[in-house]
Amino acid sequence: MPAFTIKQLSCDLTPVAGLSLVGHHLSRLAPVLGRIDAALPVRTGVATSDIVRAYVGLLVQGKSDFDAIENYRGDTFYKQSLGISLLASSATLRQRMDAAAAPLLEHAPALIETLLAQARPEFGTLACGWLPLDIDAFVMDNSDTAKQGVGRTYTGVDGYCPLAAYLGTKGYCLALQLREGQQHSARGTPEALRQIAPIAQRLSAAGGKAPILARLDAGFDSAEIMAELAACNKAAADEGLPRVDWLIKWNPRKAAADVATLVALLEGNPATVWSTPREGKRVTVWNEQVHIEGFERPQRRVMRLVERTIDARGQRLIEPSIELQGWTTSLRTRQFDAQQIIALYEGHGAHEQFHSEFKTDLDLQRLPSGKFATNELVCALAALAMNILRLLGEAGLHGEDAPVRHAAKRRRIKTVIQELIYRAARLIRHGRRLALGLGANDRSASAFARLHAQLALPGCG
Repeated sequence: MPAFTIKQLSCDLTPVAGLSLVGHHLSRLAPVLGRIDAALPVRTGVATSDIVRAYVGLLVQGKSDFDAIENYRGDTFYKQSLGISLLASSATLRQRMDAAAAPLLEHAPALIETLLAQARPEFGTLACGWLPLDIDAFVMDNSDTAKQGVGRTYTGVDGYCPLAAYLGTKGYCLALQLREGQQHSARGTPEALRQIAPIAQRLSAAGGKAPILARLDAGFDSAEIMAELAACNKAAADEGLPRVDWLIKWNPRKAAADVATLVALLEGNPATVWSTPREGKRVTVWNEQVHIEGFERPQRRVMRLVERTIDARGQRLIEPSIELQGWTTSLRTRQFDAQQIIALYEGHGAHEQFHSEFKTDLDLQRLPSGKFATNELVCALAALAMNILRLLGEAGLHGEDAPVRHAAKRRRIKTVIQELIYRAARLIRHGRRLALGLGANDRSASAFARLHAQLALPGCG
């Protein structure tokens, strides 16, 4: 192996040339960032909008700790690429986010909506034409810490249970709202829907007016949540927005029927249709009309009963295993039969991948602050950062000039960071202008240059 000589060059290099692409998206948020500066003015020092820009610049690299900003003190490229006038120190970044967490949170929905409205991405509709809005809570493990709001979660670890909302099949995040670890999924969700659902409706209206299908698991089986979703349609009719339907898994709670009695009733009903996917397993599916508080008309519930006398490994069971499931929906029978409703809900599971990207790719498993409000702001800005990376991945990592990767409909956030953000480049100053010089052996140079040119065009997202 040849010996290498280490030498420091006289020119400036950057390992994160992709921040120039992020800067284009941040520049399109100038109206909202201007309102932030007007609402949170400073007499001297770092502007509040520069605090937002600086921290988003860390998040898109998969860094969430405040001390990481120290690596860019005196770095011309970091400031120029993100449009920062004055870069904060780690202490200032932490203090300002602590002090302005609550008012900055009020602007987070506008930042996300403005970004997606300007970019107008292909969110990804379902085959049936509906645009899915997947809402769920997940666990961030913050064990062995004394952070505000940390509590025992439903998985048995100490941490937080944030609420996430994703629009479309490609993982665009409309909200990541931090919640205390012990908070139940349904508590506070109606209030969150009043903010999230209208954003989804407006974004869909700008891109083709596909109806929205809100999909939630059994933890959100609540009459109040269904009523809140139904209320979106009253405003939609007046404003010309697409309607919102819902598909929520049934939570039987203590009122669950005696399944043995139910099986006997189904056996005695000549209308019951059983299917046998394999030996020792039979399934029947049917529709029910249920009365839910707050609704004048009965609502539709799809039910499925699975009886197993032989398990999947071929072992015969002493007692039959009976599984009863249900899904409450506003979708009509004439539009979707029972099997189609079940298939639509099965697609809801894909959102677990997006949760994972927050926790691993953006390094948000353990949040950086001891203060709940600051961590709440971190999560809101992380949703913005995820959407920026998602936009870059959709535009830059699909095409003939894209870096060689296995075929995929969607690139995960980690891949976007590796292929587009972490690009080595030389910072060239010439004629009072800055240029980025990519290496001759950089296989991503063509896609990077194309994406940079597209984003630099006026009005492009």
